[in-house]
Amino acid sequence: MTNDSPPQSAGPDAAGETAAHAVPDADRARIRELLHAAVTAVGGVERPGQVRMAEAVADAVATGEHLLVQAGTGTGKSLAYLVPALAHGDRVVVATATLALQRQLVERDLPRTVEALHPVLRRRPLFAMLKGRSNYLCLHRANEGAPSDEGEGLFDPAEALGGPSSKLGKDILRLRDWAGETDTGDRDDLTPGVSDKAWAQLSVTSKECLGASRCPYGQDCFAEAARERAKLADVVVTNHALLAIDSIEGAPVLPEHELLIVDEAHELVSRVTGVATAELTATAVNRTVKRAAKLANEKAVDALQAAAENYHGLMEIAQPGRVEELPENLAYAVAAIRESCRAVITSLGEVRDKGVSDEDAVRKQALASAESLHDTADRLLEESPYDVVWIERSDRFGMGAASLRVAPLTVSGLLREKLYGERSVVLTSATLKLGGDFGGVAASVGLPPEGRLPDERAADEPERERGEDAPPVWRGLDVGSPFSYPKQGILYVARHLPPPGREPDRPQMLDELAELIGAAGGRTLGLFSSMRAAQAAAEALRERLENTILLQGEDTLGELIRAFASDAETCLFGTLSLWQGVDVPGSACQLVVMDRIPFPRPDDPLMSARQKAVEEGGGNGFMAVAATHAALLMAQGAGRLVRAADDRGVVAVLDPRLATARYGGFFRSSMPDFWYTTDRNQVRRSLAAINASAPAPRPVAKRK
Repeated sequence: MTNDSPPQSAGPDAAGETAAHAVPDADRARIRELLHAAVTAVGGVERPGQVRMAEAVADAVATGEHLLVQAGTGTGKSLAYLVPALAHGDRVVVATATLALQRQLVERDLPRTVEALHPVLRRRPLFAMLKGRSNYLCLHRANEGAPSDEGEGLFDPAEALGGPSSKLGKDILRLRDWAGETDTGDRDDLTPGVSDKAWAQLSVTSKECLGASRCPYGQDCFAEAARERAKLADVVVTNHALLAIDSIEGAPVLPEHELLIVDEAHELVSRVTGVATAELTATAVNRTVKRAAKLANEKAVDALQAAAENYHGLMEIAQPGRVEELPENLAYAVAAIRESCRAVITSLGEVRDKGVSDEDAVRKQALASAESLHDTADRLLEESPYDVVWIERSDRFGMGAASLRVAPLTVSGLLREKLYGERSVVLTSATLKLGGDFGGVAASVGLPPEGRLPDERAADEPERERGEDAPPVWRGLDVGSPFSYPKQGILYVARHLPPPGREPDRPQMLDELAELIGAAGGRTLGLFSSMRAAQAAAEALRERLENTILLQGEDTLGELIRAFASDAETCLFGTLSLWQGVDVPGSACQLVVMDRIPFPRPDDPLMSARQKAVEEGGGNGFMAVAATHAALLMAQGAGRLVRAADDRGVVAVLDPRLATARYGGFFRSSMPDFWYTTDRNQVRRSLAAINASAPAPRPVAKRK
């Protein structure tokens, strides 16, 4: 085994890790005291990196600056930002990407931390979780029924959707019963869950909502109750999507706050892009026609129906790919949808009911659909240079039809304008330094290089004035990890394999994978760049190996992870959500395999447009977009291996380009500092030795 990986960056980060602290020594001592109490309360162990991070967050709050913190697995970053936030006393919003972390914060970390800090703070800060309205069950829908997409008014869902004997009917009946039992109405509190289709029948979007003052169930509304709790809370836990809606769409849903903490910040750009992406489908137009049929002007509805048919016909033969300028016939079809939607909206406004009736619920749903279609069509026709438009074909649209999609070319400008203002923002994740530097991630989230603080700042330097045109001032900090990566893990690159092509069929790669799994005795998390590749590998190895090969999509992700964690000989193969969403400490996961460097597809319209824009601006589009995207995924994927201080294992990359290509060093320096080798015999011996001494796996508990 050799350790010829490029050296990791040492010493202070260019963004000022060694800068003097703005918080007085007495306040820093108080932060350390509070952190110690909180860590003790949750049964944890205080880490040096955790202390550094807590002090840096306190600095950011005191100075009004922004902070990027890379905190490796095991640092305890949640407490490192919660303690100084609670000590500050003003309201804080914590936005996360995953449901698992939201639950951990609200169900474990915050209750224990608040209780532990109470004797010192002499107050008990309140906390609450807040999500988008459609995440909460609607009591009006549960009691009165949902408006029918067929234009038949209100109906009994169990009878109209196949009766109570059907799966959908049973789910809806269970939801109606649950409505009388739940305190929160939060979908994530329903166990077991129900299908999206069932949930959609008993939930509403913000545009479909009747409004608390007009709804007969407004006094008991779950979504309104969650908002009221958030208004009173000192800490509001939400998700990236709601943060994006609040910040970017100009629809304030979060209470005023002085500190914003974005956890899992490596996900922020993709989540904001998702919120800012719109789609025009023939299915959505037809749904709007059905919803508006009984209430809107017949002429307007007929015009929308005709526009839907014309659009559907064009999209049936449309070729997927980027559209830099809408063809004349397609532009005409989209314009017809926009104009007919405008007429439907006007007509629905004329039948507005002064009171609340069943008809009002139908009207609100139809109006929401028509307004959404109108805005999407209008955006497509605008052909803004800041948007990317493409045609996408997917089975979910049915009949082989396609859709038009539009997304922002970049969200960095939106984030810079809307996210950073008269509040401090802390962005944290285990993977924010790519290629050993914060610059790439900082630029993607709207933090400019000119806003970076110098390496040193005098302790008595006054706080900077932040004018409207001044760039956000930010600092980068890498607090490391409590784990000893060179001793706990090996990064193995299969240099001898041929470079991967576009086809998933790679016989030599499958031979290598089978040998590695054999040496490890199973215990393998297989991370593939596509679902097609994961399926091909699972099918091939199920015939060659006696090990159980679990495949993403064959069961719920939670059940697959529990099965993988409970049996040492079991392997789990999958794609994107496994690269970032698996936490299996212990001996069940001692080999993490990546089939190839996960570059975006060359024909991905949004990624290729972003790459082209960087190149036209004189930059390196490949490194700024494709390589950065892949490096972030590889860093996250490699992070699946070591989740605890006693974990041991190998990250194997079956793509020789990581060793041979000029950009290989950039990727390797973005990953944990494992021992690096290309020696296939050595890595097999190491895997066999780790397997031989491995303790029993640690099962993952099922959430109650």
